[in-house]
Amino acid sequence: MGDFDEKIVRLKNALVIRDRKSFMDLTRELVEKGIDPVDLIERGFRAGMEEVGRKFEALEIFIPDMIEAAEIMEEGLRILRPILEKKKELKTLGRVVLGTIQGDVHEIGKNIVKIMLQGAGFEVIDLGRDVEIMRFVDCVRNEKPDLVGISALMTNTMENIPKVIEYLRELGLRDSVKVMVGGAPVLEEWALKIGADGYGENAMEAVEVAKKLLNIKN
Repeated sequence: MGDFDEKIVRLKNALVIRDRKSFMDLTRELVEKGIDPVDLIERGFRAGMEEVGRKFEALEIFIPDMIEAAEIMEEGLRILRPILEKKKELKTLGRVVLGTIQGDVHEIGKNIVKIMLQGAGFEVIDLGRDVEIMRFVDCVRNEKPDLVGISALMTNTMENIPKVIEYLRELGLRDSVKVMVGGAPVLEEWALKIGADGYGENAMEAVEVAKKLLNIKN
């Protein structure tokens, strides 16, 4: 393993253990030495966040740890973005709109999915919680995402999810976007019944489903 390869591994590990100083120092050092920022993102940033996700699913770390790792990664990306934009190499796997459906104020699960999608390389437009049905529809029309992710944490609010799909269909927008749903009361059978394209039981699965729906190879 070469010196640069070793430092990229150290960069990844610094993100996993949430060592902000080491992560930022290594990012700056590797950029100054001319390492391709895309390589840093793929092998350092994204690989690190994937490991963070695995540790979260295994209950080795918890929500505050995931949030901290995401914040550290974003701080590093602020260094890389100007370089990537100058080279016109700032690429994403796809654009995703996320939100918790109207009437539901819970968003911890949705926020974890957001972190994991961003870590995997997706651009995420987060509409937040208690998102009105037509706001999802308007966002599809205006932002032209590849995927819409809708979550519900209560049985009495999940019934609003199919209304989003119905309006997308009525307005001729349904074929332009994939729809993925999830949340504690949501089951895969119900998701398919209402016409969703995919269902994510947890954050890691949501990333894999998003990739599958958009035909992205790992």
